[in-house]
Amino acid sequence: MAREKGKLVYMVYRALSYGLSPLIYLHLRWRKVQGLEHPFRWPERLGRSSLARPPGPLVWFHAVSLGEGMAAIPVIKRCLERRPDLNILMTTTTLSAFEVIKNRLPSGVMYQFAPLDIPAAIDTFLGHWKPNAIVLMESELWPNLIMSASRDGIALALLNARMSTKSFNNWFGPLVLPLTSLMLSKFSLISPLSTMQAIRFQLLQAPPYVIHFSGDLKYAIEEFDMSYRTRTWIEGLRLELTHRPVWMASSIHRGEEEVMLEVHKVLKEVLPDVLSIIVPRHFQHAQEIALGLQREGVNVALRSCNDKLLARTNIYVVDTLGELRDFYRLTPIAVIGGSFLPGLTGHNISEAAAAGCAVLTGCHVGHFGHMVQEMQRVTPLSVLQVSGKLELQKSLLELLSNKRILEARRAAAKQAFHALSSGIIENVWNILHFHVFRKV
Repeated sequence: MAREKGKLVYMVYRALSYGLSPLIYLHLRWRKVQGLEHPFRWPERLGRSSLARPPGPLVWFHAVSLGEGMAAIPVIKRCLERRPDLNILMTTTTLSAFEVIKNRLPSGVMYQFAPLDIPAAIDTFLGHWKPNAIVLMESELWPNLIMSASRDGIALALLNARMSTKSFNNWFGPLVLPLTSLMLSKFSLISPLSTMQAIRFQLLQAPPYVIHFSGDLKYAIEEFDMSYRTRTWIEGLRLELTHRPVWMASSIHRGEEEVMLEVHKVLKEVLPDVLSIIVPRHFQHAQEIALGLQREGVNVALRSCNDKLLARTNIYVVDTLGELRDFYRLTPIAVIGGSFLPGLTGHNISEAAAAGCAVLTGCHVGHFGHMVQEMQRVTPLSVLQVSGKLELQKSLLELLSNKRILEARRAAAKQAFHALSSGIIENVWNILHFHVFRKV
């Protein structure tokens, strides 16, 4: 009865998505005009692939944006090591992810933009690529994609599976739950990133036998080769920072810059030569911040302009993509944004910890709360969670004024990261191979 109700709800969804396809197409064209879609490759979002399918078995990895895409790369590399006969297709949704990931994927991996979840796009895409298995990252539950893949006998896996409280409530609604249950029954593997997430998927009626833990892939951070130019720039900037107190606010959202700039003013009163590195989530926001500060007469260095750090420069704004890890290597303190205003849900803290930064974050961390707790459980000093602006000011002053405390927190963060990241990729490979790839 429940399965039949789920099929009925899906047929309604499919009919609606089919009927709305012309409007979705117009919206896609509007996004292209706004610069939110690739100017030439946007038809890939309609399932129109720009590459030919090679012969042999093919596995499709899909991630919505940059963070999830970067987490998939180590898994892709392990798959190619263990199964060199596999063709790998990678898709993402956002333009920012495309600009970074296209240069990070192993040789031979095909990269496309993901199709929209409308019947024509999904059917065209699957008809062209004919994947043997689909590996989705985190929370990518799309009814047309999942049901069409199941119809075609394609194995499905969900890695680092998570669901926010809001999404859970939506999928758990009485009208939608039969469809949710039906979709989750199509998966051969669901690997949740925490016990709480596993409970949520079970409450959504995912079959218990497909749920298997492997660890959080956000800990699986790989080193990437840097160009000579990038390496030279980093070393030059490192020399400029050598004798200055430095801290960084990373991945900040709109509104959080006010918190960080007010903190900067307080720090500057005590430490006149302090340098605050501001890395907004979106580069357009970064340029707005820099322009606003320049209008106020503040001396600002902008990364995209390769501005030199002068003695009177106290703020460095990063408005480029894909360089966050490089900046973590340059600063001893990282304040992770997306966590200082209500409604925000935090960001990945493991990259800063891996680089040996003292890690601070706000209290609005969403599903990243499990990462904060895990790291603090390994080493209590590894992550400092502050309640707001005043506590952030106090904590930064202490860290910038006391080298012993700073080094203790840096060492603790790195220790917690290494403890939690050990063996994750092998764990993921083992469950993927057992539940999915050995059938391919």
